[in-house]
Amino acid sequence: MHIPPYHKKESWQRFFIGMFFGGIIAYCIFIYMYGSMYERLVEQNLNLQSELTELEKQNEVLLQDKKDLDEKSKESYTIDSIEINITNKKQLRLERLIVHQLEEMIKQEINHIIGQDISVVAENDQLLLSTIENKTFSIDDLNYYFEIKQLTIAKKVKITAKAKISS
Repeated sequence: MHIPPYHKKESWQRFFIGMFFGGIIAYCIFIYMYGSMYERLVEQNLNLQSELTELEKQNEVLLQDKKDLDEKSKESYTIDSIEINITNKKQLRLERLIVHQLEEMIKQEINHIIGQDISVVAENDQLLLSTIENKTFSIDDLNYYFEIKQLTIAKKVKITAKAKISS
């Protein structure tokens, strides 16, 4: 069997050269498209990895914060200080010295609650109210007693009281 000599014909030579250069151009286009697609995928992968590490760090911080808050909430809170406010000191024309002495007397009366748990004091708030309201405080031959208007129990116990003078 004899293969015809196509390599000698000019039209076939152009055809084979066209196929050769077309293959090279197609291969170059394929490499360019694959490279640009691969570059986009690598960039997207790097962005996703950085976002993942950022979210993992944020998750760790939030879990640690939650753990700290859980430990903190298990701790009992205690009362640190007492603040007394007399609402009608101007109406009774009380001097600052007398107001200060009355506030200190009330603080001495309920000083035992400092350092106790807030929950214990909150359960016994009526006892605290009756301790102040049923006590008569004497200064300069005048007797004062108080009516509690507001009681706030937190780390700082705030008592708003209305003073009354008894003869």
